[in-house]
Amino acid sequence: MGAIKMNELLELVKTSQAHATNDIAKNFTQPGSATAGIQGYDLEAPSRKLYPVLCPLRNTIPRVGGGFSSQANWRAITGINTTRVRAGVSEGQRGAQTQHSSAEYFAAYRGIGLEKSVSFEADYAAQGFEDVKALAVAQTLEGLMIEEEMLLLGGNTSNMLGVTPTPTLSASTSGGALGAQTLSVICVALGLQSYWDVAGINNGQSGGAFNAANAQIRTQIVRTNADGSTDTVGAGTAQKSAAASVAVSGSNASVSASVTPVRGAVAYAWYWGAAGTEVLGAVTTINSIVINSPATGTQTAASLPAADFSTSSLEFDGLLTIASKSNLGGYYNTFSTGTPGVGTSLTAGSGRVVEIDAALANFYDKYRLQPDKIYLNLRQFKKITDLVLGSANPNVMFTVDSATAVDVVAGRNVGKYLSPITGEVLDLIVHPNLPSGTILFRTTRVPAYLDGVQDMCRVRTRRDYYQIEWPLRTRKYEYGVYADEVLQHYFPPSLGVITNIGG
Repeated sequence: MGAIKMNELLELVKTSQAHATNDIAKNFTQPGSATAGIQGYDLEAPSRKLYPVLCPLRNTIPRVGGGFSSQANWRAITGINTTRVRAGVSEGQRGAQTQHSSAEYFAAYRGIGLEKSVSFEADYAAQGFEDVKALAVAQTLEGLMIEEEMLLLGGNTSNMLGVTPTPTLSASTSGGALGAQTLSVICVALGLQSYWDVAGINNGQSGGAFNAANAQIRTQIVRTNADGSTDTVGAGTAQKSAAASVAVSGSNASVSASVTPVRGAVAYAWYWGAAGTEVLGAVTTINSIVINSPATGTQTAASLPAADFSTSSLEFDGLLTIASKSNLGGYYNTFSTGTPGVGTSLTAGSGRVVEIDAALANFYDKYRLQPDKIYLNLRQFKKITDLVLGSANPNVMFTVDSATAVDVVAGRNVGKYLSPITGEVLDLIVHPNLPSGTILFRTTRVPAYLDGVQDMCRVRTRRDYYQIEWPLRTRKYEYGVYADEVLQHYFPPSLGVITNIGG
């Protein structure tokens, strides 16, 4: 194309300017919205999965197959020479015969599973972006693992919590905003899963606010399944206590309430108000509370049935339950009530924690073993760091790389604990499902004297994880992910719990 002469260029510009308004109206401009106009959609594929799948127990407990029948059974020799026959013999004579003790153990297999569906339309819409059918199966498996972790920690099929003890009350004319009245208080002890069911409690319990208006304590769970069937099981809640009442006077009053700790419980739900109309006001991870204002919940204590729903026939016993059962020999230490609403805290002792040392000494004195894993909530983890390092120690550390550059890092952690008895180093592990106030000791190293035991505990399966794609019955693809298993623990005395920890 030849060069345009200057006079021709000027004429073209004049023509363009004369029709500028009409031509501009026909030009494309950038749309004001990301989903409007003629433009592409800059969407990164596939979707980002921004949810945690934290399963420290499931990921470390050995899994073995070969299970069959309705339950796993095993026998154990638990003691030799149980009557302490002395070994000395007289010349030419025989020694005395010894006695041994044994025990029979069993644990019933339980099926676990979750399901998810994908409509035909959802599959069409996601083409070119993500395989939503594969995603549905993957998410169902991850969800099952999360629920399995809860079972491994706090499943309860055999340990009834019973009737929650009647609260003990004490009124004060100060410290709150209660007016003159006769205040009635009812308490309900909660197992691990019931505790986490309560709406309005922030994950982690490290300072999160309790929203009583949205909270509901569940007693029975009536679940409708994908095939239309229903299951009715206990939610992990003890039977509510009898009501206790106290006379309150003044206009700035408060009431201190406490109950005798319930073995196996990790939390307590509190209802208060006029007799017969008590409503949910708080959930605590210790056995006491200071009531300083009217309860703001909507769930009434009267709506709770007078029955114990702490166990579920669809679960197996988890580690907390096994450790809490008094007949199995695990270490169990319930802190005293202490100051109402505050409780009794862990205590420091020469750069150590007195209560942890006492637990470790108990394990060694009785069974010549030391737990190597200590699971705890973030709150207790931080408390142990403060107790061990002390407030006088600098809250910084220095790191030096190969180029001799020095970084100052704020903060400090105590991630391990040295046994004062054996010198073994124990891991401190923050578990996402342990409430504040509970510490779990677990032994994974098998003592040499446990003959024939390869793992202290294991998951035995009749069938490990498997996927089902159900036949079409609607225009939906339906998937299930299942397993059939039970937790076997061969030496329950190697487990331990410290509970009702305040501070």
